[in-house]
Amino acid sequence: MNELRRAFLKNAGAAGALLAAAGAGLLKSGEVFAAAWNKLAFSSNNVTDAMKNANYGGAIESKDIMLKVPDIAENGALVPVEATSNIPGTTSIAFFVDKNQYPLVADFDLASGTEPYISTRIKMSQTSLVRVAVRAGGKTYMQSKEVKVTIGGCGN
Repeated sequence: MNELRRAFLKNAGAAGALLAAAGAGLLKSGEVFAAAWNKLAFSSNNVTDAMKNANYGGAIESKDIMLKVPDIAENGALVPVEATSNIPGTTSIAFFVDKNQYPLVADFDLASGTEPYISTRIKMSQTSLVRVAVRAGGKTYMQSKEVKVTIGGCGN
């Protein structure tokens, strides 16, 4: 049998199966698999409201959270941040930048059994306090550190 014909028939059969599954309602769009977006928290203009709207309001300082950020960020568009929670039962970790127009910059939900560690890069518009907030055991905890920015990252 011709290899080209074989590949065509195989792909046509797969496409037909996918169309049949979609028609029967067995396949869902990609939006169904995406996590819910907390628009209110991400569009809050001050850190107090952002933390409250993201369900981190009233967070208490904890030395069990390790926040690793640079003392000076030469480029506010790419500021590396790392957070590790040593609090048992950590279910989420979020980063806030006090002086950004929208302080909530990232919020991560952690699956059960996941190591409570996040490493990412964030944008900072100016020198500001960077906060990491953790939700564990129905309570919220926080750690913070100031980062000096020499070149702004949010349109500056």
